[in-house]
Amino acid sequence: MLRLSEDTDAPLRVLREVFGYEDFRPIQRQVIERTLAGQDSFVLMPTGGGKSLCYQIPALIRPGTAIVVSPLISLMKDQVDALQANGVRAACLNSSLEPEQARDVLARLHGDRLDLLYIAPERLLGENFLQRLEEIPLALFAIDEAHCVSQWGHDFRPEYTQLRLLKERFPGVPLLALTATADPQTRNDIVQQLGLVQAETFIAGFDRPNIHYCVLEKHKPLQQLERLLAEHRDQAGIVYCLSRKRVDEVCAHLQGRGFAAAAYHAGLPQTRRQQTQEAFIKDEIDIVVATVAFGMGIDKPNVRFVIHYDLPKNIEAYYQETGRAGRDGLPSRAILLFGSGDISTARFLIEQTGNEQQRRIEGHKLNAMIGYAESSTCRRRALLSYFGEQLQQDCGNCDICLNPPERYDATEDARKALSCVYRVGQRFGIKHVIDVLRGADTARIRELGHQHLSTHGIGKHLSEQAWSRIIRQLIHHGFLRQDIAHYSSLKLTAEARPLLRGETRLILSKPVADKPRRRRPDTTDFGLDEQQQRIFAHLRALRKRLAEEENLPPFVIFGDATLRQMAQHRPLDEDALLGITGVGKYKLERYGQAFLDLIAEHALETE
Repeated sequence: MLRLSEDTDAPLRVLREVFGYEDFRPIQRQVIERTLAGQDSFVLMPTGGGKSLCYQIPALIRPGTAIVVSPLISLMKDQVDALQANGVRAACLNSSLEPEQARDVLARLHGDRLDLLYIAPERLLGENFLQRLEEIPLALFAIDEAHCVSQWGHDFRPEYTQLRLLKERFPGVPLLALTATADPQTRNDIVQQLGLVQAETFIAGFDRPNIHYCVLEKHKPLQQLERLLAEHRDQAGIVYCLSRKRVDEVCAHLQGRGFAAAAYHAGLPQTRRQQTQEAFIKDEIDIVVATVAFGMGIDKPNVRFVIHYDLPKNIEAYYQETGRAGRDGLPSRAILLFGSGDISTARFLIEQTGNEQQRRIEGHKLNAMIGYAESSTCRRRALLSYFGEQLQQDCGNCDICLNPPERYDATEDARKALSCVYRVGQRFGIKHVIDVLRGADTARIRELGHQHLSTHGIGKHLSEQAWSRIIRQLIHHGFLRQDIAHYSSLKLTAEARPLLRGETRLILSKPVADKPRRRRPDTTDFGLDEQQQRIFAHLRALRKRLAEEENLPPFVIFGDATLRQMAQHRPLDEDALLGITGVGKYKLERYGQAFLDLIAEHALETE
């Protein structure tokens, strides 16, 4: 493959010629150049933001083979299929391979005939395999889903903690740790656990503006789900449930109503799970009803909706799971059904955790998730603020923004809350602050002497729920932050000072009334006119036929975003087709003529 380490234009050439993209997204080029220079990086980039290219492009330029640590067999397969479709020498080494296949992969590895090798951490860290790696040139190590390293992460995996050995054993090989979901505490832990003290941190931001976020009060959820799915007929989507039993019940109900749905959870046989995933990836079924066992790193770009039938346990999981919608950048939806019963169920599950510190961490994260669901402010602002990113204005693409709640001047209430946080020493969580504000007479308050504070009882005019809503909005707006490492205690931010001094006013939202949502994003026509939609449908049918002939997922040939551009611009020659995002030279040679012929045929029909 390409080995252009001396060519400063190599990254852009590889991006265009191999992957078919015209230019880099934010921070991609900086990460790639740092890796080419042999230095380490920690990369935080939203799902669908192009993390994979940060190591795939250096792997095609630096001498040797890139070793990619990946947590799931399905994720490895998706990545390898997509790379091979672009003409890249990629393979995976995992338990799904027959012995002869595994021997062939190892022979290619030792023969310098692999650009990238995907492998699970357990296999990588075996002494025999580490000794193999010492015998061959290595381009880089990439640790995907790096939040699995941290106990603060939402998907902690003990085997990931041993990956620190890579820096000790291969100090001259650049290492990248990449994730889409990590709050500040998790980020710091990842860097420490992997020994990346010299690494530069790159953060691309968490915003996915093409996703419409919506929270609906859970009421007769099966009927709600049917109505939502009816709005997305013939589109791909995922329905997440909290338990295996719930998955089976919901899936059976949908199948009985004629939906092309299949179940996925850890209690099903491996062959059944693999069949479901294959059918979903190849567009043979529309809907997967699943527990969180399904989906980490799923590369299917045309998932148009993700519905959470139950409340996720934390915002990191929610963000990652909703991020599986719209990876191609086209309009998509993330819908959460939220009911009070979900809270008690989630708390019960947390209480079953044996480790006290883990219970505390998970309890904090659940409270933040509840705060998001109950929020009456812009969903995107609430979501991003959890990850330490402040949105300067409302997003205009969530249920709150499209159906705004009534607003009121909350300056005085906000000042009371901020003042109380200050008076209790910025050492307590939401519940205690509310108790002080409402003048509660508890043993804890008497023990601390907080009944004598000037803020004790100044908030008697509001209910506990109302104060909780105000404080959570103050967090979402950046006036307060929760210190997860110190029992979720509330801390004032620099933005709180002008408000406390009376120099600014604050307008907050009242609770949203239960009213029908009048507007939602259109995830069907993608902004195409009728003629373009007809061409788009024919392009999809051609892609499906080619994919079936080659036993590939359709998106591996071309994604929906690429077909949409073809339908809009209708290229009639190879140069014009190369100008479409997602069309590289290898795919042009392999598939280009079939798509050009189809577009030309429709051009004749419209003349």
